[in-house]
Amino acid sequence: MRIREYAETDWDQVWPIVEDVIAAQETFPYDPTWPAEVAHEVWVERPPGRTVVAEEDGTVLGTTKMGANRPGPGAHVATASFMVAAAARGRGVGRALCEHALDWARREGFAAMQFNAVVETNTAAVALYRRLGFTVVGTVPESFAHPTLGRVGLHVMHRPL
Repeated sequence: MRIREYAETDWDQVWPIVEDVIAAQETFPYDPTWPAEVAHEVWVERPPGRTVVAEEDGTVLGTTKMGANRPGPGAHVATASFMVAAAARGRGVGRALCEHALDWARREGFAAMQFNAVVETNTAAVALYRRLGFTVVGTVPESFAHPTLGRVGLHVMHRPL
């Protein structure tokens, strides 16, 4: 597996991953009715942010977007989001993408990384982030409408770099 910069020619493989994740409505607070153009605008970061893909033998397995969490006085804290193709889950793709984002944030001089909306029932992601040194600094109760579990909380997770 190789992690590399996103290229516009990757969208044909990235869009089905994004579409599948947001259609499930279990892990991302994105509107499942978004067309590809809107999802592209939201997912593909403009510099100085960055979007990457994890690929193997020409197949995109997952993607990450990363950048400053907030502008101005909050710009010293990074954030990132991750999506992995269903067929590639459980193979270390998410971990590799998260480690890549952490390394990038360190190189760029960020002081910390913060995730603003980790669905508390996304136990695989929460466990991975904890293993990588993140802590839950707060949970916004009933702020995510899960399709089968009803309203569940969103964790804010943080780690210094």
